[in-house]
Amino acid sequence: MGMIELSIENNIAEVVLNAPQKMNALDEEALADLGKAYDDAAAAAAEGRVRALLLRGEGRGFCAGRDISAVVPETDDAYGYLGDLVTPLLKKMSAFPAPTFAAAQGACLGVGLGLLIATDVVYVAENAKIGSPFANLGATLDSGGHWLFTERLGAHRTLDLIYTAELMSGSEAVASGLFSRAMPADELLERTRAAVAKVAEGATGAFVASKELVAAIRDQRLGLWASVEDENAAQGGLCKSEDYAEGFKAFQEKRKPVFGGVSSAGR
Repeated sequence: MGMIELSIENNIAEVVLNAPQKMNALDEEALADLGKAYDDAAAAAAEGRVRALLLRGEGRGFCAGRDISAVVPETDDAYGYLGDLVTPLLKKMSAFPAPTFAAAQGACLGVGLGLLIATDVVYVAENAKIGSPFANLGATLDSGGHWLFTERLGAHRTLDLIYTAELMSGSEAVASGLFSRAMPADELLERTRAAVAKVAEGATGAFVASKELVAAIRDQRLGLWASVEDENAAQGGLCKSEDYAEGFKAFQEKRKPVFGGVSSAGR
């Protein structure tokens, strides 16, 4: 049985990394299984059965990164592992057609950090460990870590973390702007699941529109007015959707809206 588990219930896909004995470290097979879990969840989203996704890890750590227990350095194809397997997976995760959340505790390192970077909203335990342990391996930070740290922390703090291999706590990471919220480890999963459940009842099309707008600002470095024009176009598409009509009608009737969650954003 593989370490990746997928369950779908109440319009929520929950993807679990379940190999706590090795801190959910990922080998090639696990990466393929994780990609398939996201494919299956995306197919369910296209059928209207998934309106939000939660990614989490069992045990003391979220994901310690690549499983290097059987790697032979002299013959290792690090580029093949990262470029051919990890990067396509992270892109697939980032493009998931509904809001995605992660609940991360303990070690969030290497590829594990990359999984969080590719997730829309990340809640971390206060005792999470985030950083670059690669100085002790003769390797360098990967899976998007350089981008995240430089973007949010600046060049000096990024290189400090890389050179020293010191790890940030979840609380420090959130205070530094890396992720969304930090909370006690024993509250993390319950509170994250509550947030996901609320989002799964929302206007999925509008959420996906915002997800695409934010991605364009990040990846294309859009200026204010270019982003405003994209917002205008997105809103123009949404106003033709059933959820848009329901939202306005509920407001006018002073009641809670009941959204159908069409993920195409009305476009």
